[in-house]
Amino acid sequence: MPLPDPAPRAPLHTRRVTYQGFQRDDGLWDIEGELHDSKPFGFEITGEGRWEAGQPVHHMRIRVTIDEAMVIRDIHVAMDAHPHEPCPQAMPPMKGLVGEVLGKGWRHTIQRHLGGVVGCTHLRELLFNLATAAMQTRAGATFAVRDDGSPPPHLGQCRAWDFDGPVVERVYPMFFRWRAPEKVAPTA
Repeated sequence: MPLPDPAPRAPLHTRRVTYQGFQRDDGLWDIEGELHDSKPFGFEITGEGRWEAGQPVHHMRIRVTIDEAMVIRDIHVAMDAHPHEPCPQAMPPMKGLVGEVLGKGWRHTIQRHLGGVVGCTHLRELLFNLATAAMQTRAGATFAVRDDGSPPPHLGQCRAWDFDGPVVERVYPMFFRWRAPEKVAPTA
């Protein structure tokens, strides 16, 4: 279903973001993200340069290599276009993510390693959704019931995967109407 017709307007900015996932011959996975910003008109940033219509203001790519446990084994970054001279200084700190897990708390992990002036807003934005692309890339492994019998991590995280809903009832009947065990507080 298309969006309703908009009010009269003029285009000012285009951001394209894509993710791709690959299984490597060595058993690891590569997840790549790419961000491309452009304007439909020429403009100038004082002291930085001039950009023509359609020329990328930002063009950045990330490749994260993960293992079976979603641990980051390697990371590569490219900045083919950036508006300010210091921007590439945000690339080396990205290596600090090696050894971290693409999973619960991912945004906090990104902030801890690359927050503030250590990192780049655009690279952080690419990283945020890279975890979801990794989950989709590894869907067979990620969507499996865990060894301890607990539900896959995507259950209970959106409308479609509601423990009380028809999709869980059909796809994961053993977790239909599942409730996490209550944690018992230690006694003094």
